[in-house]
Amino acid sequence: MRTLKNILLGGLPVVALTCGLPATALADYSLTILHLNDFHSRIESINKYDSTCGADDEAEGKCFGGIARVKTILDDRRNALDSEGKAFVTLDAGDQFQGSLFYTTYKGEAAVEFMNGLSIDAMAVGNHEFDDGPAALARFIKAANFPVLSGNIDVNNEPLLKGKVSGTLILEKDGEKIGIVSALAEDTDETSSPGDGVRFIMAEDYLKGAVEALEAAGVNKIIALTHEGLPRDRQIAAAVPGIDIIVGGHSHTLLSNTQERAEGPYPVLVKNPDGVDVPIVQAYAYGKFLGEIEVTWDDDGNVIKAEGEPILLDASVMPDEAFQARVEELGAPIEELKSKVIGASAALINGDRGSCRSGECEMGNLVAEAILDRVKDQGVEVVIQNGGGLRASIDAGEVTMGEVLTVLPFQNTLATFQLKGSYIKEALENGVSKIEEGAGRFPQVAGIKYTFDPSKPVGERIVAVEMADGSPLEMEKIYGVATNNYMRGGGDGYKVFAEHGLNAYDYGPGLEVVVADYLAEKGDYQPFIDGRITQQK
Repeated sequence: MRTLKNILLGGLPVVALTCGLPATALADYSLTILHLNDFHSRIESINKYDSTCGADDEAEGKCFGGIARVKTILDDRRNALDSEGKAFVTLDAGDQFQGSLFYTTYKGEAAVEFMNGLSIDAMAVGNHEFDDGPAALARFIKAANFPVLSGNIDVNNEPLLKGKVSGTLILEKDGEKIGIVSALAEDTDETSSPGDGVRFIMAEDYLKGAVEALEAAGVNKIIALTHEGLPRDRQIAAAVPGIDIIVGGHSHTLLSNTQERAEGPYPVLVKNPDGVDVPIVQAYAYGKFLGEIEVTWDDDGNVIKAEGEPILLDASVMPDEAFQARVEELGAPIEELKSKVIGASAALINGDRGSCRSGECEMGNLVAEAILDRVKDQGVEVVIQNGGGLRASIDAGEVTMGEVLTVLPFQNTLATFQLKGSYIKEALENGVSKIEEGAGRFPQVAGIKYTFDPSKPVGERIVAVEMADGSPLEMEKIYGVATNNYMRGGGDGYKVFAEHGLNAYDYGPGLEVVVADYLAEKGDYQPFIDGRITQQK
């Protein structure tokens, strides 16, 4: 019988879970970690573009993930491990919130219902868990039947969360105590809405003390469950002794030994201050993969092996019937949401494919200006949006959420970063490099104006670039730039964003939400062309 109680360990808030299964420790001890991260409300199955998969594609076996598949694979793997007498733990590295109309509709209530049904051992707070302020996270924590952890956030001045977010967890698995420590990205106050009462501490500072306290209490098997991103996880591993493995999220990184698009091996190894290799794992995002790694310790608590591979949740994984029925039940009102009127347009907003991939178009101006309006208070001056990301026009009159979703069906998120003026020009050169082919990379913009000459050689087609106010684009100046996460990651040939972008953050709100909110604020929107993009004759 599992019992749950709060204890205080070395001045740190801790949740202790005891399974009541005493056993004699062997010389070597192995634990399998099953892990998810950055699910982002993909409760329905997704297609190869990570957006909601249609019924036809589902019937043809082209879909991935979905919470019902996650339920199936977790149950299958845990049953298999249990039958083999192996210890296991199930962890989620955060960001259940934001990313689909399920979140827009249920604000975390659907997420916690399904998470409760998955029987996980612990979840880290992700930055998007603050997207609707501390209240939404507080409701999620209250409804959760599992611990929700984050150790480097100080919530003492936030009444809604005070005393509700533990930093450290002790699990007992087959008679061995497993310590879990957790940390969240320190810039969450910039990427989400935690409010003035939440303060963020450097992860290394918190984790060093948390690990020392666990070790002092006799716990020598320690997992860091983080929502920091792979680059920060590397820094944490290199700086904090005593962490045995990092299970991470936030950067949506696919680590794998078999997948062609993997950004690194599974696990990544980083030496800690004592020269010991610390394995780091992450399993992409959106429920497309379930991470599975087996870690083996010797009797002194030293990791001697860490092996595994993420499992692809493709059509071979059958959705759990009960979960799928509930998904369909909760999805019914979402179809109503698609018909919700969110604004109006005084005229046709032209999003024709030919128009938006060859020159300035009204839909491009709408989307780019909506993005700029959303992040201008973050120092963003320039927006570049690919014309190929705009998939439809919107008729004059009332505008529904369904129409906005038709224009922006890819569930791309708003991405911000910093870039030198010379690289902005290079990005524009890429954007016009395949205009003859009608390529989707053609750049719709806000905050800047440019002129191009398609008769010139590729790489020499941008004739002039200036800021919207007529001042020149300065080649050596660093500008705040916004785009969508697909382009920021190098999609549509925009490698300059991936290679030279500074302080990038790719996981803002969905573009469809940004545009819908903008139209709602404008009331009766007036489509326009203002000459921000011109072709030299």
